[in-house]
Order: sequence, then structure tokens, then C-alpha cells
Amino acid sequence: MEQRAFSRSGQQVSVLGLGTWQLGADWGEVVEDDALAVLDAAVEAGVTFLDTADVYGDGRSERLIARYRAQRPDADLLVATKMGRRLPQEPENYHLDHFRAWTDRSRENLGVDTLDLVQLHCPPTAVYHSDAVFDALDTLVAEGRTARYGVSVETCAQALAAIARPGTTSVQIILNPFRLKPLEEVLPAAVEAGVGIIARVPLASGLLSGRYTPETVFGADDHRTYNRNGEAFDQGETFSGVDYATGVEAAAEFARLAPSGATSAQTALRWIIQQPGVSTVIPGARSPEQARANAGAAALPPLPPATLDAVTELYDRRIRGQVHDRW
Repeated sequence: MEQRAFSRSGQQVSVLGLGTWQLGADWGEVVEDDALAVLDAAVEAGVTFLDTADVYGDGRSERLIARYRAQRPDADLLVATKMGRRLPQEPENYHLDHFRAWTDRSRENLGVDTLDLVQLHCPPTAVYHSDAVFDALDTLVAEGRTARYGVSVETCAQALAAIARPGTTSVQIILNPFRLKPLEEVLPAAVEAGVGIIARVPLASGLLSGRYTPETVFGADDHRTYNRNGEAFDQGETFSGVDYATGVEAAAEFARLAPSGATSAQTALRWIIQQPGVSTVIPGARSPEQARANAGAAALPPLPPATLDAVTELYDRRIRGQVHDRW
């Protein structure tokens, strides 16, 4: 699989990675053996980049990755984790003592002395403008707790603030055919600064798979049930902030843009991969078959200009009014 670099760090990542929120919590239950099978299928398909967080299943996702790495010491993986959501998202909680405690816990969960990459996990906007926060992150690197650091953001304004910080290796941001705003300023700024872009929520919480209907029911423990209006965390994390009914209709239109032999999900992933500035895209998977299918998007030929134009037209007509000015 194609490898791309985080230019500031030189770290290499597969253009198709694996997000492991699903393996920890909030997407319905995934038993441990099934989770390990998903990891193995992704790695066998060429994935070298895994994204996790200390709060995914209260560390379960990190521990599953550690168990898998112990079973597969030959796998050359770069694992990114996230920190900052173990306490209320208040600016005063983002300081060096907490960073040390959080990274020490993740190091233990992942079974490593030094984290490959740690990311602030969607902190409040004020955090991105705090010199003390970024001094503390630099200290984590100097102390060997993490090799590099990045941020995961909710808004484009937050992304631009993070990119301006010289120590930022990567910015993780929602980017998919239902969330086009990052194309305007964020991706060009990242290219100019040499900051990697990690595209998350690439299938709009599964909407862009084209498999859901107005009658689809999600489990009570699935964020697509309990966070549709932002009840538990930022609404943009669930269906990219698009209301479900609109999303289902727009996804059906998007599915008709898929080239012969490709699924709707693969088409969405291929669209993201070819956006200038994207380093890697991190779809989740709950089965080995899904992990392999997602990875297959990396082998698809680039989408033609007519398809790219059709995606923009669909977004402008059906989606823009709901999400563009919010994030």
C-alpha cells in the first residue's frame, strides 16, 4: 500500500489506516477475538497506521492493540493515540502534570516506552492558543514519553491554529464527501507547513456506505443513537453533523457515483485519498471483511473530474447548509 510521510517528523503512514474507536466502545459490542481479527485483516491488507485513544473503552482499544502487536512483532506499525478526555474539557485541565499521567497510562496500555504519536483529543479552542500547552507537549517529547505530537480538532479554525505551531506533526480532522470545508484553507495550510492530515469520520459514521435506510435501528450503546443531536459530545462526530434523514437520502445519491466494481464506501475513501494534503484516512471496521474492503480503496484508480464535480454539487445542494458554517 502507498506510504505517505508526516513531513515534519518523517514518519511514514499507510494512505489507508485503521481507526479503532469501534474496537473500544460506542459502536456496539465487539468481542476481543473479533477485534484482533479486524486488526490482523487490516495489517495483512497493507495498513501500517492505527489510530486509538485512551478513552476508547477506557483504554480497551489501546490494550487490544498491545496484545495484537505482541502476537505480531513482525508488523511495522505506527500507532497514534489521543489524550485529554479523561477529565472535563476545560482549558485549565490541559497542563504538564496531566499530560504526563495520561501518556504514562497510554504507554502502559500500549506496552511501549515511547508513544509514536500522541494527539490532543479535541480540546477547547482556548487550548490551541496556549503557549504553556505546547511547551508542555514539547516537554513530553524531550522526556521521551512520545516521539511526536499532534492534535485532533473539531473545527477548521482550530486546525489552522494548530498548524501554526512549529511542533505540530499532524492534524486529525473530519473530512469526507459530506464535510468539504477543510479543502478551502486547512489542507493548503498543512501542505505549506509540512503538517500531516489524518482524515477521520471518513464515511460519516457509516452513512457513506450506502447501507442505511430510514428504518435502520442502531443499538442503545451506539453513538449513532445517543448522540444524534450532540447529547454526549460534539454533534459533528455523529453522521458528520448531518441530520439522519438528509444523510440517508444524500448517501443514496452518492452511491450512484461509485465506479464499476467499487462500493460506495470505497468511493468515499478514494475521494479522500486524492485530496491534496491528505496523509492518511482512518475508517473503522467491525469485521475482517470490512477492514479488507476499506483497504481496497487504496488500489482504486483516481476518481475522474466529472465525479469530483458531482460530489461538490451534491454537497452544495444537500449538505452545505447544515454543516459548512458550524465546523
